[in-house]
Amino acid sequence: MADATPLPGPAARAVIGDLLSRAAFALDEQEDAMLSACFAENAVFSLRIAGGDLIGPFEGREGIMGLMRGAWDEQTDKRRHVVSNVFYPPAGEATVDGAIPVVSYLSLFATEHGEAQLLCTGIYRDEVIVDGSRCELVRRHLDLEKAY
Repeated sequence: MADATPLPGPAARAVIGDLLSRAAFALDEQEDAMLSACFAENAVFSLRIAGGDLIGPFEGREGIMGLMRGAWDEQTDKRRHVVSNVFYPPAGEATVDGAIPVVSYLSLFATEHGEAQLLCTGIYRDEVIVDGSRCELVRRHLDLEKAY
């Protein structure tokens, strides 16, 4: 049996949970500086919608933030990214050295004209660096179940 990847300790799990929550809040509130700080300078982001073609990867913090800013410019509703079911799978071959793999669910809600609705659900597959006071996403991939 291969050695299992040790689970991150309670302190690392707490700061990772905080990071995921801050990223969701920053997306919803369009807090540019807060969201930017959630990504490492050399971070990579990609997504796939309903099993379609890979979108991205968007490379570097500024490349990722360009995508986010473009999405904000088109948005007319108020979004709520709800992150749940966070767990820590064994590290895979693609893991950045020292990064902690994290998987979580996304439920994306929107309110417009007084009506709230579930827009989409998905799964985040992240790699996070936790180093002292630094906790950043170095890789993020989002699989969405449908277009929204």
